[in-house]
Amino acid sequence: MISSAQKKRIVLVHPRGFNWFPGKTDITDIANRMVPQGLLSIAAYLIKEGHDVSVYDCLGPQAPINLAEQVKAILAGKPEIVGFSATTSSFPDAADLAQKIKDYSSAIVTVCGGVHVSALEGKLLAGYRGFDYLIAGEGELSMAELAAGHESASVKGLIWRRGAEIVVNEPQEKIRDLDSLPFPAYERLQGFPHDYHLPLFSYINTPGATMITSRGCLYECSYCDRSVFKKGFRYNSASYIYEHMRHLRIRFGVRHINIYDDLFTANRPRIMELCEKLQREPLGINFNCAVRVGYTDDDLLKMLKDAGCLMVSLGIESADPQMLARHKSGVSLDDVRDTVRRIQAAGLRAKGLFMMGLPGETEESIQRTSDFIISLGLDDMNMAKFTPFPGAPLWVKIREEGTFVEDWRLMNCLNFVFVPKGIESKERLDQLYNEYVKRFYSDTGWRKKFRKRIWQHRKSLLYLLRHLPSFWSAKNQFEPVKKVIKCSRRKEHRRGC
Repeated sequence: MISSAQKKRIVLVHPRGFNWFPGKTDITDIANRMVPQGLLSIAAYLIKEGHDVSVYDCLGPQAPINLAEQVKAILAGKPEIVGFSATTSSFPDAADLAQKIKDYSSAIVTVCGGVHVSALEGKLLAGYRGFDYLIAGEGELSMAELAAGHESASVKGLIWRRGAEIVVNEPQEKIRDLDSLPFPAYERLQGFPHDYHLPLFSYINTPGATMITSRGCLYECSYCDRSVFKKGFRYNSASYIYEHMRHLRIRFGVRHINIYDDLFTANRPRIMELCEKLQREPLGINFNCAVRVGYTDDDLLKMLKDAGCLMVSLGIESADPQMLARHKSGVSLDDVRDTVRRIQAAGLRAKGLFMMGLPGETEESIQRTSDFIISLGLDDMNMAKFTPFPGAPLWVKIREEGTFVEDWRLMNCLNFVFVPKGIESKERLDQLYNEYVKRFYSDTGWRKKFRKRIWQHRKSLLYLLRHLPSFWSAKNQFEPVKKVIKCSRRKEHRRGC
């Protein structure tokens, strides 16, 4: 704990970034406004150290889109330090906000961390004068040391300027005992939890929240950026997770939690212990989680169901064997089929996670994946648009694999900035994406399942109706592409449209 003289006023900022399509109104925060989990963890740690901390979410309820208005709101907290946590697509916004803050007062210390910073490190500080410091890797310890006034050279993970020289300090040690961290500072987030919405139809009860119960991953998928937590797997204990859930239930009335761990069930004993505790002492909470093929069995799935789990997500990415072998080793299509079958047999919903446009993708591999998706009989599906990120293994040779437009603002998995050699154009890739997403939600098998659950999802339906104009506008983004597809198909037969 610091002394009162060392206490700092700190504003931590979650920059908005560009989260939709060029030229279209960004509605992603209406459809799914996620809690900035990492930022809230840093906030809680700094509060524990004795600092005066507030959190400003530029994607939060009633937050202005205009950067100048955002700066006014940030400065209203009279900060001595302003910290940003940025992804690749939100980093330009963070840089612009930092520069405006420095223009207002050069005495305010500006610092940025997050996955983009952790991947590019010193290269960023050289090009962005609005930042005094960058922090690579986990932010809690480094940010606390910086706020406490430690010498720049002694703060591990810090990237700073020594005159004209950019200095990259040695990495910060990983926090081995994640249970030593306080719960994220949800109370510092305006509008939480009622104005933070989980994806529609992924829950039954409201309000909802998110949790992360581990850091790192044992695998190295080609497209995944592990710059912050690196390889390895650290996790909270079952008792910590239970108390975290209990905290959300009692203090904030949360009724559903999405757990965004990559390998939630990798350590079977902790999940068994958690499920047993949730069965003995129910909290009145449902939850969703993700599993990896190979880390599930019938007994574990039954325990998840009995503990309140509603839906299980499964990273599949592609149904092309060559694509799987290259980008997500250790996963076979037969194992995927078996896992989905067993998830549903346990009374859980199965959601498939896929990715279109990876290097090596062709129209044939996309068709194969679409056919596979329909054959699985999934309860839900998400198709991401492959985006190369600086910290991913693919990054080094991505330009040899196809056409890549490195526009950070568009690098958000909602836009195709990369077109593999096997696809003729970005326009064609967009056509295929829209066609096959629509194919899933038009499938009679999926629609039959959805109709049976319509009453369960009445809260999602009410929310959808309240924001119908925005969602209708989003739906219409797909319609012009549908007409182009029809037109192009006619050309194949008539050479005219």
